[in-house]
Amino acid sequence: MSYFSCFFLLFFAGPLGLIFISAREPVLFLKEAGFTFGGHEKGLLIAAIGAPLAILAGFFGSRDAELRRFYPFSKRACRSPLTFLAYEMAYLLLYYLPWEFLFRGILFLPFVSALGLIPALSLQTILSTLYHRGHPDAEVFASLGAGFLFGGIAYITGSFFYTVFLHALAGISTDFFIYRRDYKNVS
Repeated sequence: MSYFSCFFLLFFAGPLGLIFISAREPVLFLKEAGFTFGGHEKGLLIAAIGAPLAILAGFFGSRDAELRRFYPFSKRACRSPLTFLAYEMAYLLLYYLPWEFLFRGILFLPFVSALGLIPALSLQTILSTLYHRGHPDAEVFASLGAGFLFGGIAYITGSFFYTVFLHALAGISTDFFIYRRDYKNVS
C-alpha cells in the first residue's frame, strides 16, 4: 500500500497540484489532457469490446511462471478474499488511475497538437514501456503494444478513463487468476 500511495502522489496528486498552480486555465488543460469522459459513445463501445480481451490477457498472463512470481505485487494481499479485494481496489485507484492520467493524459494528449499523433504516441509509449524495466519480459513486450493501443484509444475518445478501465481490468484479472490458482485455499 505504501508503494501505491507513493505512486498516487508522484503520478497523480503531484502533477495535478502543479497543473493547478501553474496552468493559466487548469480545468481546460485537464480536459485537453483527457480528464473527461470525452466521446463516451465510442469509449463505452471500445470498453465493451475490450473488456473480454483484457480478461483473456489476464488469464493468459496468469499462466506465465515469471508473471506469477511477480504478481500480485504484494503476496500479503492474498491472505484472504477481503484483503485481496481491498488490495485490488487500491490498485485501481492508486495505481492504474495515476498511470493512465500521467502517460495517456499528461504525456500524450496535450502533445498531439504540438508534435503530431505518431510522435506523441511514440513518446508516451516509449516512456511507459521504459517504466516497465525490471518487470517480466512478457509484460515489457506487452506494454510496448499496449502503449500504442491505449494511446490510440485515448486519442479516439479524448479521454484516459477508458484506458484506466481496460488497463486495470487486464492487470486485476492477472492477479485474480493467479490468486485463484495459487492462493485460493489460503486464509
